[in-house]
Amino acid sequence: MNHSTEHPGRITLMAAGELRDALTALRSGDTAGAAYGLMSIDPASWRAIEHRLAALGGTLPELLATTRAGTA
Repeated sequence: MNHSTEHPGRITLMAAGELRDALTALRSGDTAGAAYGLMSIDPASWRAIEHRLAALGGTLPELLATTRAGTA
């Protein structure tokens, strides 16, 4: 499977909000809130988020580490 040509799918508005809330929670030190937000993202949106991050040369763990460090 070639991820560069694969259709990335759609990120729902709800999933985008959950990701934003998770990053905000993580930045403020609320690890449980961040985990809750990430776990609320539907599987199709999750795959689309991962695809878009990969297109930018990153991963979700890298984004979370950057956010936790307060440099995002």
